[in-house]
Amino acid sequence: MADTPQATQDIDELRTALGSGSETPTSLATHALAASNQNASRNTYLWQDAAWTRAEAARAEAIPASSRGPLWGLPISIKDCFDLAGAPTTCGTYFYRDLNGIASHDSWLVERLRAAGAVITGKTHLHPLAYGITGENPDFGDCLQPRDPTALTGGSSSGAAASIQEGSAVFAIGTDTGGSIRVPAALCGLAGYRASIGRGDWRGGAHLSQSFDTMGILFRHLEDAPLLANLFAPPPTAPAVPFTRFAFVDDAFLDDCEPAIIASLHTTLRELEALGLTSTCIDVSWWADTFAILAPIQASEAARLHFGHFDHFEPSIRDRLKWGESLPDAEIVAFRQRHQAFRERMDEVFAQHQLVLLPASPVTRLPAGHDQTQTRPRLIRYTSPFSLTGSPVITIPCAAGGMQLSSAPGSDQSLLQLAATLAARRNTVS
Repeated sequence: MADTPQATQDIDELRTALGSGSETPTSLATHALAASNQNASRNTYLWQDAAWTRAEAARAEAIPASSRGPLWGLPISIKDCFDLAGAPTTCGTYFYRDLNGIASHDSWLVERLRAAGAVITGKTHLHPLAYGITGENPDFGDCLQPRDPTALTGGSSSGAAASIQEGSAVFAIGTDTGGSIRVPAALCGLAGYRASIGRGDWRGGAHLSQSFDTMGILFRHLEDAPLLANLFAPPPTAPAVPFTRFAFVDDAFLDDCEPAIIASLHTTLRELEALGLTSTCIDVSWWADTFAILAPIQASEAARLHFGHFDHFEPSIRDRLKWGESLPDAEIVAFRQRHQAFRERMDEVFAQHQLVLLPASPVTRLPAGHDQTQTRPRLIRYTSPFSLTGSPVITIPCAAGGMQLSSAPGSDQSLLQLAATLAARRNTVS
């Protein structure tokens, strides 16, 4: 698999090349199309039209230089749960592909990207309904990593991760409800940004669970994080406030972590300390029921969205939807009260420590073809705390796996700037 410019250069380098004319939107789009679907499963994209993408590149080239923003000419991929006019929106299933037909309008997110001059390379693979964390899909095939055909990408933003690995996109739009940006980023050696809940407009986007759905991005180079901060929201009126301290979870929480993941946690901890941040170890035993809070609310909301269609989906998802439908309203009210209590307690944690650091996944890989029945609860144990808070998260790529670093809801800009500062330090000492 040949490396494309977007697989080897960071976004600033590509922007410089675009500005000098040594690369053009068309040349980058041509590289992207040639690199597409290079995983062994040949399913990074569920929809792609080379002629359409080339026309988009030509449209970008016609934008006057004075109107070109930071995303101009860059090849990007879109998770196939956002509408793109002229293409189907499958949500990872044959059923919705056939039911929805061809979208007549762009989603808000696609509108925003096209207005910025970004060049969309196609619509990417996802776990059915975005309701899973492995990237397995009985309709379109399991999504395998381009750089490791024996490993799953993780999900649900599976094709998004594959598009960055193979170099068919410079960044990839995904979603994260229970870990769908963070887990594939960690498993595929990528950076990931999960936005604060409420950031971005879901018009033309398919929800799974409105209480937890967030937009997000997978990308290769951590230093590019601040460039992406304004994609889902207007630029902030105040400058980013630098962080001075962070918390990390105690060893008791990490009892099922692979040793290499724990080593990466300690390395990242020392890197943050080297930036001048003060660290504190915290007891998070009270996080034990986070999945028990998340799962029923998510299932109940998903059941309402997919009501009447449950039997069209794979058994594990069908059963979760039927369970969600069966939950009495009084039980959901009680779970929402527990959710609110957890958020209030986490507000106190963020107020005291500003940041919280923990692994995004307890494992380094998901072997393809293996039984992943127990994978979902094991992984979501690590991601559900920040799903409940609705807080922004950066996934930091490490020698093994990836680390989650989260801050209070709405502090996206400061968190992304810290990520870039960490990247700069890594570049200096490497």
